[in-house]
Amino acid sequence: MAEVGRIHSLESFGTVDGPGIRFVVFMQGCPLRCQYCHNPDTWDVNRGTEYTPEALFEEIIKYRSYMKFSGGGVTFTGGEPLLQAGFLLEVSKLCKDKGISVALDTSGFILNNTVKELLEYTDLVLLDIKNYDPVVYKTLTGVSLSPTLKFLDYLREKNIRTWIRYVVVPRLTDNLDSVRQLSGHLDNYPNVEKIELLAFHKMGEYKWKELGLEYKLYDTKEPDRELMKRIADIMGTSGKTVTLNI
Repeated sequence: MAEVGRIHSLESFGTVDGPGIRFVVFMQGCPLRCQYCHNPDTWDVNRGTEYTPEALFEEIIKYRSYMKFSGGGVTFTGGEPLLQAGFLLEVSKLCKDKGISVALDTSGFILNNTVKELLEYTDLVLLDIKNYDPVVYKTLTGVSLSPTLKFLDYLREKNIRTWIRYVVVPRLTDNLDSVRQLSGHLDNYPNVEKIELLAFHKMGEYKWKELGLEYKLYDTKEPDRELMKRIADIMGTSGKTVTLNI
């Protein structure tokens, strides 16, 4: 039976999920429960719109000229795209056959044989490391940090081009000692070429209310430029390029 994927939404001209102009596919389903998530409506894998690999590819291919001109491609995000790795494997094969670059935006929580095969068709991984302190990570996401670090090791082993994403949340992920430890850890990964610092924002807060979920960061303020710059300076000691998204 052909794989069928469940998709939350599509964005045809994305510019923040990898290089160039991206066709961004927000997959449905996620095993993490991040306190700052701005897409909690992607958590339930049974929601969303069903697509076959061919139907999704027909949407992607429409924008190939924009991708080619800008050095872009398709980015699979979520939710957690690797929950539907079998479906994405089929779509990625179609994309690669037409010369379309493939990026995955993932927490790195899932690593199995299907994911490993999918990574063979992946040009760039945007790896979200929520925090380097395992206790804070568990509090923040509801799951363990260790699978993500093992995933990072696998990316190094296969020399897969990787960007690290780190969301700065005041009083939650802004502990400078933890940031220093993460920066030091990333020294060991030559495949990591960039660290993207993303400022926490509340644009998804209304979704929590609509879904009847408790939003624990109601009183948390967005980080100021000074804090973002401080963390960027620390991350920069890893020798990687650091970008700010404020």
